Parts: sequence; structure tokens; C-alpha cells
Amino acid sequence: MEQQTKTVLITGGASGLGYLLGQCYAKEGANVVLADVNREALEACVEEIRAYHANLIGVQVDVRNYEQVCAARDSAVERFGSIDILINCAGGAEMRICKVSGEFHENPIEVYDFGLDLNLRGVIYFDHAVMAQMAKQNHGVIIHLGSITGEEGCSANISYAASKSALMHGVTKSIALAGEKHNVRSVCIAPGPVLTRPGMANMKTMLGRAAEPQEIVDMIMYAASDKCEFLNGVHILMDGGRSIMRNKG
Repeated sequence: MEQQTKTVLITGGASGLGYLLGQCYAKEGANVVLADVNREALEACVEEIRAYHANLIGVQVDVRNYEQVCAARDSAVERFGSIDILINCAGGAEMRICKVSGEFHENPIEVYDFGLDLNLRGVIYFDHAVMAQMAKQNHGVIIHLGSITGEEGCSANISYAASKSALMHGVTKSIALAGEKHNVRSVCIAPGPVLTRPGMANMKTMLGRAAEPQEIVDMIMYAASDKCEFLNGVHILMDGGRSIMRNKG
């Protein structure tokens, strides 16, 4: 299999799309590094995958802490010798995570600081740290996870919307430019509603359903593979037609 000689570092690897990606890469024989802030969940995920795949480590990391980010990178390189693919899955809507429900101007500004740090700064931290390793290797792929919210906006989770829009329209292009002479490419996969949480089923799409997590994972793995070497500096909106529903006659 193609992934047998590759090392994949996945942030947010103890839940949702990150964990499913870890499972799928492990089944393909890749070296897998799961990074997550939740130690208990991370240890459980690592134990489950290790039952059938030995080339796996878990590293606890808060993506908002650059020292921890660099330590996670170093752990991956020390164990496997390289980082061939970085997939930035860590993130989430600040209102939900911080358990607040007021209007934008009523909520503490710290809620939005948290959202920006988690969804944007943390991604740039990992890109920066891992790009240093990929430049030494002279190859690599960096994948960002965008969102339909980055296109639509959101009156509640403003930091989340701003961060995802930045990843889709600015950061992915910029990382591709920064990686050009090092043979490092960057792609953003931007899902619409995905059934990682029950509430996503209520978001409308032209297909009348939310995406299955495996559908998004398959696209991420394809974009990161050698089959997509010509794909660089772009975002792919995978939203079941949600973004064009307003244009229906």
C-alpha cells in the first residue's frame, strides 16, 4: 500500500474525523501519530488502534502552546524519522466548547480569543513546526480542515467562522507558496454538515442529508496521497451542494 512508508501526524486525533483518519491510515500500514489535548481519550484511542497496528504513538498537546507543538513534532520524528503528512483536525466552535449561549456582544471576549487560538493560531503553530521538518526532508503534505461556516459566516461562532475562512482562502494558499521550494504542498478540505455530532443532521443540503464521516476522511486521504501531487494551494468545498442552494430557481 502507498501509506506503508509514510508517517502521518493528525491533530485532534482522539475524536471525530481525526480518530477515524488515524484508524484508516493504520489499516493502510502507515506510521500514525495521534495528537490531542485530552490525555484520557487519547490513551483509549491509541490502545484500540494498537490492538491491530503497532506503528502508532499518541502525544498529548495543546495546539495553542507552541512548545508543546514542537515537542509533538519531535516525538514523531524521533519515533518514525519523518513526518510526511500533517492533518490539522483539532478545532471546534467556541460557543459550544466554552458552553456559552449569549449574543456576540454579551459574551466574554475570552471566548473569542479561545476560538481564534484553537482554530487558527494552533493550525499555524503546527504548520510552522512541521514545515521545518518537511523542509529538511524536501517533501510533505499539509492538510487543513475548513468548513462551510467559513463561506457562510456565523453570528454565534464568529472566531470559528473567521478561522475557517482564513484557512480556506489565505493560509492554505500561503503555506503552499511557503512550501514551494521544499516540495511541500497544502490543501484544505472544507466539509458541510458531517455526522460527527447528531446536531449536524439538521443542517440542510441539496442531497437532503449530512455527510458520513468516512466520506470526508476518504477525500482527505485522497488529497494527501501521491495520486494528488498536482493539487496544491486550494480548498475543496465538500458540502453536498449546501453553498449553492440559495441559487436554485
